[in-house]
Amino acid sequence: MSKDRPTDAANIIATVAAAYAARADVTADQVVDLVAKLSAQFGEELGEASASHATDTATANASHARPQPALPIEDAVTEDKVFCLCCGRGFKMLKRHLGSEHGLSEDEYRTLFNLPADMPLVAPSYSARKAAYAKKVGLGKHSRDDLEASLHDA
Repeated sequence: MSKDRPTDAANIIATVAAAYAARADVTADQVVDLVAKLSAQFGEELGEASASHATDTATANASHARPQPALPIEDAVTEDKVFCLCCGRGFKMLKRHLGSEHGLSEDEYRTLFNLPADMPLVAPSYSARKAAYAKKVGLGKHSRDDLEASLHDA
């Protein structure tokens, strides 16, 4: 066995734990449990200092996997803007920003910050304005059958 082997094993454990921690559905406790299981699996090969290093690295990576919101969640939605909890910037709609800037879907974003499913990702005033316009032009009032019948009558 080489002298570097315990350090290599600790780095492997830290790398595996970091990759596991990057998943949106994993808690910090689950990452620590994984490190403990991997350390036990490698057994005496690791040594106490290397196992401690792997646990510290994995815990640090787990805390980075669950970012703190850039602003309080209750302040994230105002009448005219919805603020991104990742970066703190305000928008009328978050969907495009989340995908292009942070690589997140709406569900991943909600899971990342433990947001309820009914949390709006569109500014309320923008949504109301779009709904009012849709009603004004008559969207949803007529069915396709009515349209086809009027075309055949003409």
